[in-house]
Amino acid sequence: MSATRVLVLNSGSSSVKYQLLDMRDSSRLAVGLVERIGEETSRLKHTPLLGGETRERTAPIADHEVALKAVAAELAKDGLGLDSPELAAIGHRVVHGGKTFTDPTVVDEAVLAEIERLIPVAPLHNPANLTGIRTAMALRPDLPQVAVFDTAFHTTMPESAARYAIDVKTADEYRIRRYGFHGTSHAYVSRATAELLGKAPEEVNVIVLHLGNGASASAVRGGRCVDTSMGLTPLEGLVMGTRSGDMDPAVIFHLMRVGGLSTDEIDTLLNKKSGLIGLCGDNDMREIRRRVDEGDEQARLAFDIYIHRLKKYIGAYYAVLGRVDAIAFTAGVGENAAPVREAAIAGLEELGLAVDGDLNAARADGPRLISPQYARVAVAVVPTDEELEIATQTYALVGGADAGRAAEVHA
Repeated sequence: MSATRVLVLNSGSSSVKYQLLDMRDSSRLAVGLVERIGEETSRLKHTPLLGGETRERTAPIADHEVALKAVAAELAKDGLGLDSPELAAIGHRVVHGGKTFTDPTVVDEAVLAEIERLIPVAPLHNPANLTGIRTAMALRPDLPQVAVFDTAFHTTMPESAARYAIDVKTADEYRIRRYGFHGTSHAYVSRATAELLGKAPEEVNVIVLHLGNGASASAVRGGRCVDTSMGLTPLEGLVMGTRSGDMDPAVIFHLMRVGGLSTDEIDTLLNKKSGLIGLCGDNDMREIRRRVDEGDEQARLAFDIYIHRLKKYIGAYYAVLGRVDAIAFTAGVGENAAPVREAAIAGLEELGLAVDGDLNAARADGPRLISPQYARVAVAVVPTDEELEIATQTYALVGGADAGRAAEVHA
């Protein structure tokens, strides 16, 4: 029997999210989360999806090695342990791959060294991603470990989109360029949107709007990203839950010179105390909309700023693509906040865009069109599935019978 299962790991600084999938039919066998790693109140939540109830426990989990061993033990209880011959590979989400990694990559020491070298441009994410990979490698040194990079989908951007207009030598020395993030989501959603339209990805131009607490837009021409809103870091672009998005860089100098703020204080301000939470004290769009409906002017202003920025990017990417076949809303806000979708498209009728009120308000689980039939450009809601995308890319690289050979190579 060939190995058909892929374990997807998303290792954060104090958490591990995981899913086990069977790639014969892309079904999920188990999902779970370990959070508050390193604390006395660490929690593990595990859900087997082929029968059985969710199991939760709260107990100290000292580090990622202990966390992954606990995950392995929970999977083993369901007959899905890491020692199963049906496990083809472990796929890891890695936030930053720089210019080097343009595709999913089987991990070896050289790959680990390059991910580590990129820590200065992803200090919050890459160290945790590395910890997860190294821990998994220690647990199953015979199994292929595959890194799937958030930045990879955006490496097709032309230099005219990826370069900042600063001194080239300085930019190259410090690897300053626009990398983009949420790449697995943008890749999955752009493909799923083409499928919804009954076309091949190569035939379709799509603007993808990934709207969650973190938010990004991308312009995808024929299945390839040609522009995206996030840059060197995830701070650039749209208004987000706690991030400012686009801003005059001189604000930073002003805060240092006039406000006396340190670089760390400014970093915290722009990444954790700005965006929606900075504008109105809430970063949950449901709560903001409730306040808007009650006449709260501060919440209304925050919502209007959020929508204004979103419209600017829709218009900009329409111009970049020249022809747009669809706009796809995805992620927590994009999939669930009908008022955001309605407001973002309102007034863009001259661009061939419109939203049908009833279709937009209706709740549904799968991909769907919310534009009227007469609209020249389709407007869609397409639920993202980053874990499936990681599993798919991982399995495509080492899948089936090839997994065994890859395991021998990397043992």
